[in-house]
Amino acid sequence: MGKLDGKTALVTGAGRGLGRAIAKGLAAQGAAVLVNDFGVTLAGEKEPSSPADQVAADIKAAGGKASVNHGSVSKWSDAEAMVQQAIKEFGKLDILVNVAGILRDRMIFNMTEDDWDAVLNVHLKGTFNCSRFASVHMRERKHGRIINISSAAALGSPGQPNYAAAKAGILGLTFSCANALGKYGVTCNAIMPQASTRMTDLVPRDRGINIPTSETAAGTPSDPANVAPIIIYLASDEAAEINGQIFGSEGYRLLRYRHIFWDKVVYGSGPWEIDDVFKVMKRTLARDLEKPRIM
Repeated sequence: MGKLDGKTALVTGAGRGLGRAIAKGLAAQGAAVLVNDFGVTLAGEKEPSSPADQVAADIKAAGGKASVNHGSVSKWSDAEAMVQQAIKEFGKLDILVNVAGILRDRMIFNMTEDDWDAVLNVHLKGTFNCSRFASVHMRERKHGRIINISSAAALGSPGQPNYAAAKAGILGLTFSCANALGKYGVTCNAIMPQASTRMTDLVPRDRGINIPTSETAAGTPSDPANVAPIIIYLASDEAAEINGQIFGSEGYRLLRYRHIFWDKVVYGSGPWEIDDVFKVMKRTLARDLEKPRIM
């Protein structure tokens, strides 16, 4: 028996990389999967066909259940339609995994408005759009799992201000959804994965990054398939009490991240005088600072 027998799932951005591995992993554990992929280049430009069809065919060839959706998560109506398609074809929707994403890397001083908007629209707005419509159904059924893909880039990747902001925003959205939906039996958690995909293929190898390309990652610690197991766990009934958390999957390591919380506090006796703030900051809050780091 599979860990997800009788469950149904929608995986966005499931045509390649992480999404494909997650969709296949869920299906291998018994879930019926709606494989969504708009079919775009890494920069978000439309391609003539979507790889979602092949992923669904592979799932069916392995004895699983799958259907295909070619909608864009960044479009409100498309997000609603894909959730409704999952419910219509499979009778319900138990699991939503928000994976879809694109890249438009630039330093902050070179980034265009279009670069910013395009990435935020897919990653952050897309995660919101799909979660919004899935949550209506899940709340009514008092059961559901929403799993969002964030990234260590949220901690401050310097050449990705749009991507970093989107992935950090996804964490805030995850916490909000968890607090709002938990009482209805719906959980929402986030994953910070590391694996070789089309996105990591863009990292210059002369920076000392020694990871396989997406085409050579199979069977290595960088294989996207290594991310699927923790997704499967969070999607299962075993994880009913896990809500509003951030986990990581890096090769053969699984991680849990702490929530942001203050580590020092200085109390005043009343409204702060400017000179007092300057004195207090210098000897307390402005000392022993940690610089932003990706990991």
